[in-house]
Amino acid sequence: MTADSIPTVVPTVTLNSGTEIPQLGFGVFRVDPAETTRIVTDALEVGYRHIDTAAIYGNETGVGEALASSGIPRNELFVTTKLWNDRQTDAEAAFDESLDKLGLDYVDLYLIHWPTPQRGTFVQAWKSLETIAASGRAKAIGVSNFLVPHLERLLAETDVVPAVNQIELHPTHQQPDVTAFAREHGIHIEAWGPLGQGKYPLFELPEVTGPAEAHGKTPAQVVIRWHLQSGNIVFPKSNRRERMAENFDVFDFELTGAEVAAITSLEREGRVSAHPNEVN
Repeated sequence: MTADSIPTVVPTVTLNSGTEIPQLGFGVFRVDPAETTRIVTDALEVGYRHIDTAAIYGNETGVGEALASSGIPRNELFVTTKLWNDRQTDAEAAFDESLDKLGLDYVDLYLIHWPTPQRGTFVQAWKSLETIAASGRAKAIGVSNFLVPHLERLLAETDVVPAVNQIELHPTHQQPDVTAFAREHGIHIEAWGPLGQGKYPLFELPEVTGPAEAHGKTPAQVVIRWHLQSGNIVFPKSNRRERMAENFDVFDFELTGAEVAAITSLEREGRVSAHPNEVN
């Protein structure tokens, strides 16, 4: 990548709804509601325009306050929130509550947070999301933590193909069966926990440290770059402004094909968080 080809803005991905989503965003999972406005304000000032929250995080109000005070035009922002498990039979009301907390007229993406297979209600919830999308209050709709059997049932019993599937994805847990199914059906993959949540020594592995040394970057920047070059939509989180800026500074270098392949070779089904069949 030459200096004059380095993008000055975050690249976008076009979803099956026609909506464009910034490929790099900022997540607020486990961000203290009392600190959310400050932290999201910092992220927006660093340059992020894609914010990912959820009803269960309890910080939609803080996200909304930061967006409102930023002065950034609404059409330059991309906002995602998610439907929590116990509201799958009441999705439209739950969505209205989220919209009110965010202080928005619409969200860019609304997701079913977990399939909750023991409840057996995700198809009902999805039909409500289809109604929400048809009203224009969500520009795109998708799912999170869905495995192939969940996706197969959804596609068989409903009309709209999810725009995204947001899943745990990092170098040791890449869910190749889920990502292959998604590619076949025009579903984009969003990676949560993209840096492994600090639950294994990812940043000490030679497949990561080697490229970091070669490109003069941190291991975290290398892993984020691997996600981007692999086609994932990714949104690392941090409470520290300097780390937000570091995570955003990933557009002035490019991993070689061999470096990408080496990181991809780390796959070992190393899930570090809950299994989707166990969250109900």
